[in-house]
Amino acid sequence: MTRAVNMNMDMDAAISLCGRLDIHISAIEPLDSGGTRVVLKSSEGAAKLSRSAKAHVIEGPVVRSRLYQARPSISYD
Repeated sequence: MTRAVNMNMDMDAAISLCGRLDIHISAIEPLDSGGTRVVLKSSEGAAKLSRSAKAHVIEGPVVRSRLYQARPSISYD
C-alpha cells in the first residue's frame, strides 16, 4: 500500500486529524484540484487514516501542483 492519501479537506484539518489519530506526516501539500495530499511515514498510518476518514478520501486522479525550486547561482568570490 502507498503512504500517500489524497483528502477532501484543507491542510490544517488534515494535520489536526493526523494529530488526533497519532499518525506521523512525512510531507503535505495542497492539491490544485482541491483538497490535500498527505504522505505518511508508514503505510500502516496511511491505512489507518484512510479507514478513519474514508468519507474524506479522494478516489481517482488528482491535479498536483508542480513543485519547482530554482537553485540560485552561488558565487564564492
